[in-house]
Amino acid sequence: MNTDSSLFTIRARFAQLVSGATRPRVAVAPGRVNLIGEHTDYNDGFVLPMAIEASVRIAFAPRTDRTLRVHAVSYGETREVSLDALAPRSLESWMAYVAGTAWAMETAGHALVGIDAVIESSVPVGAGLSSSAALEMATARALSEASGIAWDPFVMARLGQKAENDFVGVGCGIMDQFASAASHEGCALLLDCRSLETEAVPIPGDAVVVVMDTGARRSLAGSAYNDRRASCEAAVRALLPLAPGIKALRDVDDALLARGRGAMDATSFRRASHIVVENRRPVEMAAALRARDAARAGRLMNDSHASLRDLYEVSCEELDLITDLAREHSACWGARMTGAGFGGCAVALVKADGVQAFITEVHAAYRSRIDLPSAFFACRPSAGARLLD
Repeated sequence: MNTDSSLFTIRARFAQLVSGATRPRVAVAPGRVNLIGEHTDYNDGFVLPMAIEASVRIAFAPRTDRTLRVHAVSYGETREVSLDALAPRSLESWMAYVAGTAWAMETAGHALVGIDAVIESSVPVGAGLSSSAALEMATARALSEASGIAWDPFVMARLGQKAENDFVGVGCGIMDQFASAASHEGCALLLDCRSLETEAVPIPGDAVVVVMDTGARRSLAGSAYNDRRASCEAAVRALLPLAPGIKALRDVDDALLARGRGAMDATSFRRASHIVVENRRPVEMAAALRARDAARAGRLMNDSHASLRDLYEVSCEELDLITDLAREHSACWGARMTGAGFGGCAVALVKADGVQAFITEVHAAYRSRIDLPSAFFACRPSAGARLLD
């Protein structure tokens, strides 16, 4: 993304749509790709996401009343709502994420002013790259600046999760908002979703992260995401008589899960089996990246995909095909689906000196089999939510 041209474009769009407005500020928040640790965040586990250059940008200026008047360029529509009329599940579409973020901030005691805003996004919707969290964190950054609220990425990430859980109605964990709010340029972010402790993990210079968008779209709120979360909670309830101190699958090891197998249904056991092992992979992959052992990191990614496909059952034909084709390429260390699943994107760890050949050849092989608007792009680890000047 060319920052200068992006700023000029969105400010010009703001001037066209908001009559008499002053020169707007611009807030930006990135999408993210999760390198490993899938569906572990809402199980109090570990994740290893990386913010990407694709982002949501919001040009904004404060109003003198308590109205949110927002135009979404991608949808070609303007929506307006009063801060005094916000209620959970009262809005749909993209505006629910904007209004939900404002609602969560006010619920936490932050006094907001209204804003005029124009939203542009380069994060594909429904691709598993966290377009919703990027919108929430860009909104939080804009509202914080307009209302004179000190920016705290950790606090705002939790409020973004509250907006999605309680206002929109999607039971997401904390990873997406945290990655969008608090990532470091050049690094992945190892996040403990229980303690919220983080560690920046540099991506080796000879390795490139390639996002592979299958073109297959899914709606997270309408998917089986909440069903998977319910299965994890059912597994914990079944294990509590054997280990009264556990709070989440984060606290369960292989031995405890095996002991409790007879107390849960087959589906809950299978899904819990994925979580228990997957929760170890982010820490192991972070160690591999720090040691510059990309081959080990790639093997962990391959194992993760197999588990998500066979145990958690959140892959699909397109995700399985694109990861199989990626692994067959000589420049690829490993590949896996990323995000909640049921469509969207996969991610590959690729040798830097072979990345262009990888993108060209694997994409061509995929397109020869699947007629969808797919896309491949190499990602640079980006910083979290911020203001652009």
